[in-house]
Amino acid sequence: MNGEIVAFGGGNPGVLSGGEGYAALPVPAVIAREGERAAQRFIEFFTANIRNPNTRMAYVRAVYQFMAWAEERRLPLERLNPIFISVYIEQLQGYMAPPSVKQHLAAIRMLFDYLVIGQVVPHNPAASVRGPKHVVKKGKTPVLNASQARQLLDSIDTSTIVGLRDRAIIATMVYSFARVGAVVAMNKEDYFQNGKRWWLRLHEKGGKRHEVPAHHNAEAYLDAYLGAAKSENWPKKTPLFRTISRERAITEARMTRTDVLRMVKRRAEDAGLPDTTCCHTFRATGITAYLENGGTIENAQAIAAHESPRTTKLYDRTSDEITLDEIERILI
Repeated sequence: MNGEIVAFGGGNPGVLSGGEGYAALPVPAVIAREGERAAQRFIEFFTANIRNPNTRMAYVRAVYQFMAWAEERRLPLERLNPIFISVYIEQLQGYMAPPSVKQHLAAIRMLFDYLVIGQVVPHNPAASVRGPKHVVKKGKTPVLNASQARQLLDSIDTSTIVGLRDRAIIATMVYSFARVGAVVAMNKEDYFQNGKRWWLRLHEKGGKRHEVPAHHNAEAYLDAYLGAAKSENWPKKTPLFRTISRERAITEARMTRTDVLRMVKRRAEDAGLPDTTCCHTFRATGITAYLENGGTIENAQAIAAHESPRTTKLYDRTSDEITLDEIERILI
């Protein structure tokens, strides 16, 4: 397997799925020189150990960058120790933001853990290396206020199937605090009736399934879209949000996150909203609007399917207005 090319993407045996961007990469020389067992373990680290395609591709970039650095310095696998790892991390801090550096270190540490378990190396040289301190108390995701979010939804021309679909997508993200990845992954069966209410089933990161009741506005917008799309004959396990053909007809193809981002950018521009508006904006917008109207962090955490309330708090911008009001008390 020395020097073997490993393809990232597609659905063939032994191939790593990288989401929407694919590349063919060789097994790094540092690994390949250790023989077939090391190369096999290296490939397994990405294929069998990391299930999330976004995490996988981020770790691929981080690991290959580190391996290239080690190869340039002619450092074989057995010579890599905490000192070399520390030097590498120190160099990254010269041109990378702390979160990126921490992610690179995490990728290297996890890879060596996997190699240790596979008895390729005796110990993990990155285990004792500390990354840069990075404490986040406030998120950077751009947020719309309630009137701006309403302005965006009302600005969409719903005389076409495209407009109905786009409004339904944005409403689903706003009213369920859903990530765009979970929204585009929805099938027809993931919008379902339970008793008198309609519910949304979201497939979140880590393979978690999360169900939330549909807000009445989201329900109305979804019903309008699905009615216009004549979805009654769609199989249950087919995409809920679909692409539109050049003939402006609904297709059977699933929209991607990139498709939705382009749509959001276009709709935000048409509505005169900030160009920083992105898919994640609606998660933060929904959480902030919920908290402004008396919702609790604990319930927002449950709706957003966050592991920790600290993560939910990053999306809470209710304090922004309080701070501004207090600053304006400085009458000079």
